[in-house]
Amino acid sequence: MHMIPASLKKMADVTALAFLLVAFLTGIASALQTPTLSLFLTTEVQTRPLMVGLFYTGSAVIGIVISQLIASYSDRSGDRKTLIIQCCLIGAAGCVLYAFNRNYFILLTIGVVLSTFGSTATPQLFALAREHADKTGREAVMFTSVLRTQISLAWVIGPPLAFALALGYGFKTMYIAAAITFVICAAVVWYALPSMQKTTVSEAASVEAPRQNRLDTLLLFIACSLMWTCNGMYIINMPLYLIQELQLSKNLVGIMMGAAAGLEIPVMLIAGYYAKRFGKQPLMALAIISGLVFYIGLMVFTQVWLLLALQLLNAIFIGILASIGMLYFQDLMPRQAGSATTLFTNTIRVGWIIGGSMAGAVAEIWQYHAVFYIAALMCLVAVLCMLKIKPA
Repeated sequence: MHMIPASLKKMADVTALAFLLVAFLTGIASALQTPTLSLFLTTEVQTRPLMVGLFYTGSAVIGIVISQLIASYSDRSGDRKTLIIQCCLIGAAGCVLYAFNRNYFILLTIGVVLSTFGSTATPQLFALAREHADKTGREAVMFTSVLRTQISLAWVIGPPLAFALALGYGFKTMYIAAAITFVICAAVVWYALPSMQKTTVSEAASVEAPRQNRLDTLLLFIACSLMWTCNGMYIINMPLYLIQELQLSKNLVGIMMGAAAGLEIPVMLIAGYYAKRFGKQPLMALAIISGLVFYIGLMVFTQVWLLLALQLLNAIFIGILASIGMLYFQDLMPRQAGSATTLFTNTIRVGWIIGGSMAGAVAEIWQYHAVFYIAALMCLVAVLCMLKIKPA
């Protein structure tokens, strides 16, 4: 009589481990591509800073359209497991294109579309994880926080590995490695993740966020978008700022990104633990203030050890945003796990739209570090938005 519950518990543990592995693999695939993209466009495709920024903007616009269509379909009738597999395989095809093509406009059109499907696998994974947690009785906040730490763990390894591969063996090798990671991820999803049955919804209104939460959701969307804009400008211009303005080692870029990602892991776990005690709104406000101090620090300090020390503030900024921000959207949009998660993900893409345009234009007119002044101002606006959200 006791063997059935034990076997079910073991199966649940295996499924949870599979979720963690898939999150890690999708994180690795992303961490191999994103940190080096501005350097890839500048050195391999040989584009100007303005065109680099426009590339990020175009990627984000296409990403919003595609991801929202997928989210809408998945919330109504789609099988998230199948979608994740398809997204991983299409993402792998995009990596192959980047490995062998150096035409800017082909990369901006076909390449971006393929890559967008690959990046959409992550929000669908988190939506599937939330549904799985609700069905199995797991504590959703901690489960999602632990899952998100796998993305950070991947970013500890990914950026240094990306720069090592790109600088040591070439960008072709780096993108092929990302493609192989996507294929492995698709295989793990196929064999280990569950398929969640959808329930047919007869009234469209029942899948909408409650009317009284719409303003709060909008304010949260604006705040998160501004926060991701700051981070996007930082990721785009920081490698070129360190290498071209400060004349520092190219490998330092990967080390800094890896250090921030490593520090994000305890930040996410601590934030997930204290979310119920203190609430999501105060934690998000803490994240924004940390970001404000971080960008002010980047304006002032140029020593390597201080730049590395500042990554603790960056980790608090991104760690809380990436874990608590997603859950905040899900709380404000009940019964829409896919749409809520994708809406949060689209704040990242909106951030890239604004950040890409501003980072490229600012670097073209002034210098790479000038975006840090703009980022500090955006953090101030984000704090005001967060304080206007009604406490839950």
